[in-house]
This record gives sequence, C-alpha cells and structure tokens, in this order.
Amino acid sequence: MTEIGSGPASSARRKRADARRNEETLLEAAAAAFVASGVDAPVRDIAAKAGVGVATIYRHFPTRADLVVAVYRHQVEACVEAGPALLASGDSAHGALARWIDLFVDFLVTKHGLAEALQSDDATFATLHDYFLDRLVPVCAELLDAAVRAGEIRPDIEALELMRGVGNLCIGADRDPRYDARRMVEVLLAGLRLQ
Repeated sequence: MTEIGSGPASSARRKRADARRNEETLLEAAAAAFVASGVDAPVRDIAAKAGVGVATIYRHFPTRADLVVAVYRHQVEACVEAGPALLASGDSAHGALARWIDLFVDFLVTKHGLAEALQSDDATFATLHDYFLDRLVPVCAELLDAAVRAGEIRPDIEALELMRGVGNLCIGADRDPRYDARRMVEVLLAGLRLQ
C-alpha cells in the first residue's frame, strides 16, 4: 500500500516549498544588504548572508535590476499579507491600522537607494510604482474601513491620501538623525482618532 504524502507529487511539493524558502532567505539577505549598503551592495556579501554561492543569485536574478525588483516586490507582498493578519489578530481596528502603518514606515525608510533606482531610466523598474499602489492601497483601505466601521477614526480620509501623507513624512528620515519620521506618523494617526 502506498503511503499518503509519498511519491513524486509529494516530493515535488516539498522541493517547491524548499525552493520558496531558499528564495525568501535570499531576498531577505538582499534587503538587509540594501539597508546597510544601498542597492549597489556587493553580490558576494548578499550571497554570504544568504548562505548561497554567487552563482545561485545570478541563476535566480541574472541582473542587479532583477534582484532589486524581486526585493521590492517581496517587501510589498509582506506589507500586503500583514494587513489582514493584523486585522484578524488585533484587539482593535485602529491598532491594526497603526501597526500596519508602522510596517509601511519601515518599508519606506529602509529602502536606501531603492527610490533612486526606481526613478532611473531602466525599463525593468517602469511598472513598480503602479504595482506598489495596486497592491498596497486596497490593504490600507481595508484597514481604514474597518477602523471607521468600529467608530475609532474619522471617515473622511482615503487610503491613498494617508499613504502619501505617511510617505511625505518619511522623506529625508535617513539623512537627518534629529528627525523622527515615526513620531510624526504617530501624530498623523492620532489626528485620525475620534475623540
């Protein structure tokens, strides 16, 4: 009798899961290297941090632009997945919104060099801004709507407005150690609360 979960299909699923974990480890290592050294971080440093060879990185991401795009998309998807999870596990919708905005701030202030890369003439980056908006605005809107329905925040703010406001408060946060973008975002979120 054949054991359930054994055989070629099970082996293929396990391999795909391992490959996904390996790629995630590689993307997280690249993201950490980008934070520490910018998007021009040496590939050998990324490979060492991920515990893989340089050839493995180039096999998955033939160009630096491919790696930058993959890291950016990976970070966007982490924010997308966090929204519903925070809403489901939080004690309040406003608390879930605040924690999600905190993750969004982390994403914005730790993408050293990524903004410049995204504004370059490289066609690889052309659709990333739309991707960012298409994926994150609905998540922010869901969190805002939940907080409005719970009677925790005022109803007159749109997701894109809030995200732009947060983004504007984060500009220059990496260049001035006296400026605390996270504190200013807290002030903005406090302004949404109903008294």
